[in-house]
Amino acid sequence: MKSRTPLLLALLMVRVCQGQEEARMDQVVRSYVDSGKFMGSVLVARGDKVVLSKGYGSADLEWDIPNTPSTKFRLGSLTKQFTAASILLLEERGKLAVGDPVRKYLPDAPAAWDKVTIFNLLTHTSGIPSFTGFKDYAESEPFATTPAKLVARFRDKPLEFEPGTKWNYSNSGYALLGYLIEKVSGVTYADFVQRNLFDPLGMKDSGFDSNSAVILRRASGYVPGPGGPTNAGYIHMSVPFSAGALYSTTEDLLKWETGLFGGKLLSAASLAKMTTPFKQDYAFGLGVTTTDGKRRIAHGGGIEGFNTYLCYFPDDRTTIAVLANLNGGAPDEICGLLEKVAHGEQVKLAAERKAVEVPHDILQGYVGTYEFQPGFNYLVTLEGNQLMGQLGSQPSLALYPETPTLFFLKEVDAQIEIVRDPGGSVSALILHQGGQDHTMKRKSSTVEAPPGHKEIKVPADVLGRYVGSYQLGAHFEIVVTLEDGQLGAQLTGQQRFPIYPETENKFFLKVVDAQLEFVLSGSGAVTAVILHQNGTDQTAPRE
Repeated sequence: MKSRTPLLLALLMVRVCQGQEEARMDQVVRSYVDSGKFMGSVLVARGDKVVLSKGYGSADLEWDIPNTPSTKFRLGSLTKQFTAASILLLEERGKLAVGDPVRKYLPDAPAAWDKVTIFNLLTHTSGIPSFTGFKDYAESEPFATTPAKLVARFRDKPLEFEPGTKWNYSNSGYALLGYLIEKVSGVTYADFVQRNLFDPLGMKDSGFDSNSAVILRRASGYVPGPGGPTNAGYIHMSVPFSAGALYSTTEDLLKWETGLFGGKLLSAASLAKMTTPFKQDYAFGLGVTTTDGKRRIAHGGGIEGFNTYLCYFPDDRTTIAVLANLNGGAPDEICGLLEKVAHGEQVKLAAERKAVEVPHDILQGYVGTYEFQPGFNYLVTLEGNQLMGQLGSQPSLALYPETPTLFFLKEVDAQIEIVRDPGGSVSALILHQGGQDHTMKRKSSTVEAPPGHKEIKVPADVLGRYVGSYQLGAHFEIVVTLEDGQLGAQLTGQQRFPIYPETENKFFLKVVDAQLEFVLSGSGAVTAVILHQNGTDQTAPRE
């Protein structure tokens, strides 16, 4: 009889590796939980084999009910991929064609929409302005509406550009798609996705959210506050409609990804359409990018009290779902770190970095002024034997040496690497942060004084109005939070930076030459934020 020892040993080693991977992923998520930045549910899987599936923090803080893998979360803009798939199903059934003009199905559509196609709606290239950026949007959020009334809000607004020529994220476009689905199919959007998407894939814990129905295991939504999380504001779910009103669980989203990409729902031709980007790396309800030969299909979502992120890697069939019932940028960041762990890359958390001793004369050689961008510098000074770094007019922060040429910060998850030229002189610094590298060339070995800024005092209740998520682009949102009385803004994939008021609704950053201007309705409700930077203005509607 042959020995089974080698086979058993191999299986044991595989299980040990899998266990280590799961433990590492859990550590990554818990680092955000422990810092108060995340509570929700997280799932990582390869194919249908689950690597990590856990809940973190509370689904309901008042009753101290924990989050679990079966907790239901509002998805926000993750809804858009379900809307896109519904359109493609209708196309397969001969009910419509993606290239058709909208007016073919809406004869009373305004003349301005003559050239607007269903494809334009799916890819955010219609030019129809997003209703979530209108001045009266915040005032309308609490009130029930109908698809027809929702479309009426933006149907007579002028187009922002010629259809197909530019890209601008539009919740109006996806609300209009939901309206078309109802017109063409003869059933409500909620019924269509339930019967044609959720039921066939066995997604029993997903549906169109309701403010009145009792939905078991549904999480409550929260926003960060000075004293901890507070209850999120109210929004009637008929308002986000087919642009953001669905709910689901991490477990159901795995069924969605394996079903969608496993050919259980759409034909190969339809799936190819859905995942082929047009402009700004945006396809149909999905962002699609390729980095180092690795294809990534993903989308995020944000709505009052909830932020979500779902990504899929077709090469190895990896799914990562991060659903949070606490507003903030944590889901995007967690997904990025889990992606690295899942693909065998090393991830070092801020708490795991250890400082070493570096001689004073070596540290002295790093002192100087480094150009972050034209007209904006990073200053390195030495106080005793402690190297300090200051970006613009931000507070000076300690740089701790992990090696003689690699330093880390404790306040934020960022590292500074020293670069020398062939002659051995310090020529630049590289800022490693949020998965990105930014090189800062050395301007001089002396320290230039940072520019001054005029900051005013703004009451905390006014600052609190601005907290929320603002959609800047296909892969980007600005998340504004209030922590310890300090308003901060975080762009997807970047760290949170403090923002300082010049007026009650206009703020500036000290790390870059940029300003954020909050758009207010007549009653003072916040509907959008405008990013002023490098001579351009980008409007991000509030989600």
